[in-house]
Amino acid sequence: MPATRIDVQIPGEHGYDVRVGDAILAALGRECRGVQAVAQCPQLLLISDSNVAPLYLACAKDSLVGAGYKVCDITVDAGESSKSIAVAGEVWEAMALLGLGRDCAVVSLGGGVVGDLGAFVASTFMRGMPVVQVPTTLLSMVDSSVGGKTGINLAAGKNLVGTFMQPAYVCASTDVLSTLPEREWACGCGEVAKSAVIDSDDFFFWLIDNAEALRRREQAVVDEAICRCIVFKAGVVAQDKTESRGVREYLNYGHTLAHAIEALSGYGTYSHGAAVAEGMRFAAFLGTRLGLTPAELADTQGQLLDALGLARLDWRAPLSEAMECMKRDKKVRGGQLRFVLLRDVGDWALLDVDDQDVADALESFYDAAPAL
Repeated sequence: MPATRIDVQIPGEHGYDVRVGDAILAALGRECRGVQAVAQCPQLLLISDSNVAPLYLACAKDSLVGAGYKVCDITVDAGESSKSIAVAGEVWEAMALLGLGRDCAVVSLGGGVVGDLGAFVASTFMRGMPVVQVPTTLLSMVDSSVGGKTGINLAAGKNLVGTFMQPAYVCASTDVLSTLPEREWACGCGEVAKSAVIDSDDFFFWLIDNAEALRRREQAVVDEAICRCIVFKAGVVAQDKTESRGVREYLNYGHTLAHAIEALSGYGTYSHGAAVAEGMRFAAFLGTRLGLTPAELADTQGQLLDALGLARLDWRAPLSEAMECMKRDKKVRGGQLRFVLLRDVGDWALLDVDDQDVADALESFYDAAPAL
């Protein structure tokens, strides 16, 4: 099946291609030579992690070297711990020692952690150089590799430090997904579900019809899910590239509680997608209690998440800790919690919700969890 090219156009930014297809990693170097921002770079820094590098670093590096690039590579530890000030500092120091300049570029080969870290160090070293994203997980293909958000974590919360910088090119070679563990596959399915619920009836009911096929990793369904997510996200980012107009924030549906789950349980205890799925369930639960979200929609969303392998989590935290953590959410304004809540599929509202209403809903949400 030929690769699909998606042209991402963000007002005020350079446009870029996202290429989605089977076995296209070997063409990475040739594709980069066709991208204006990186075509003439004298040197590239290829960043990967300890899980991905043994599998795909050689292929990516051979392709880039074969296209005439001088390539250095850095491998960081796999996991959220690498999205940190300490690791970013180590990479910056290495970039300086390698003599990288603003005419060079970073290539991020990995999942969301490597993508966020690589883009963050690229956007800040020498005040900015291009980054090429080569996502290797379903989550990073459908979400984090597109849209220009970069970030690292603090002890206080996830992605609290970051920048906005669009990639120069995105290579989503779907054959690499064959080595993805089941937990990480379900993680990506959580973000697919999020996109479908807030996008449209067309995407939502397509996903309901194809949930089992996506869970089984049927190639045609996987490719279509990735492309649908990218087109949807690119359209949202085009309206609000820096999340300053209240439009892009609805991509954070489910993330208010999700980020608290990740922070309070310890990064990596639950996958990001599993935490997002739990956050989506809570947002629907809260929306129903507030008379905004129809109960039938909350139930249907829950059934979809179940079908994708994203059951309720065996997680709870003291209400005071959960509330304090959610108060650090980036949507908070003036200390007021705000949630993305659904009126219907593709119809959402960003609402201020009283702290007591949130706490009461969370306590009831805990109590409503089935025995696990």
